[in-house]
Amino acid sequence: MRTETRLFFEGDLAEGLELGLDHAQSHYLRSVLRLQRGAAVAVFNARDGEWLAKVAGLGKGWCSLSVESRLRAPAPEPDLWLVFAPIKRARIDFLAEKAAELGARVLQPVITRHTAVARVNTERLAANAREGAELSGRLSGPEVRAPVEFSRLIAEWPRARRLLVCAEAGAVRPIGEVLSEAAAAPGGGHGPWAIMTGPEGGYAESELDALRQVPFVIPVGLGPRLLRADTAAVAAMSVWQALLGDVTGRPAWRAQD
Repeated sequence: MRTETRLFFEGDLAEGLELGLDHAQSHYLRSVLRLQRGAAVAVFNARDGEWLAKVAGLGKGWCSLSVESRLRAPAPEPDLWLVFAPIKRARIDFLAEKAAELGARVLQPVITRHTAVARVNTERLAANAREGAELSGRLSGPEVRAPVEFSRLIAEWPRARRLLVCAEAGAVRPIGEVLSEAAAAPGGGHGPWAIMTGPEGGYAESELDALRQVPFVIPVGLGPRLLRADTAAVAAMSVWQALLGDVTGRPAWRAQD
């Protein structure tokens, strides 16, 4: 039995368990979808897979589910991070949701010199990312990390994770060319990757210079058009998924770092 209503649940999932949903999920089922007792809901996480559950009880601000049977077993997923300079509220909400739909495993805000946003609401980002995961059919929910300064990000970066920096100026290679070469190389490009997009005002020249000095960074271009930061992230992730991710049915993986 399949259901279009999917909820990400961080706790354990197994046959016979009774689940208590948080206030937001309870409100969604009761007041938005107007589900009744006995309605079918799919609950999922990367650890336990996807399970069929039924609404066991619900009231104002609460809902309980009874887990019945597993619909999908856990499966490995591509290991792609999105590193991005925070942008204005409506656009950052869009970015979090679409990054989740496109398979991002980690969302990492980075504060650059030209970043205009002073505060990042990571709880709101996580909620939007969770919605994207629920809509897309994936089994995992992205990890949303606290913002980090640009210099610290580069200093602490895991060296095995290749970083595609979407740069609007300077010497860059087309992103499709870079990823096609990676796919054709021994190993098929498998391994940990990340995509980084800058703020609406672009990177400072000193930041681009610093990025070009480190071996794990690959500056890439997205074509002749000037793209908004959120558009650039979606475009870059789409190309990566098409050439190295699970869109083509390639064997997927999950990194351990």
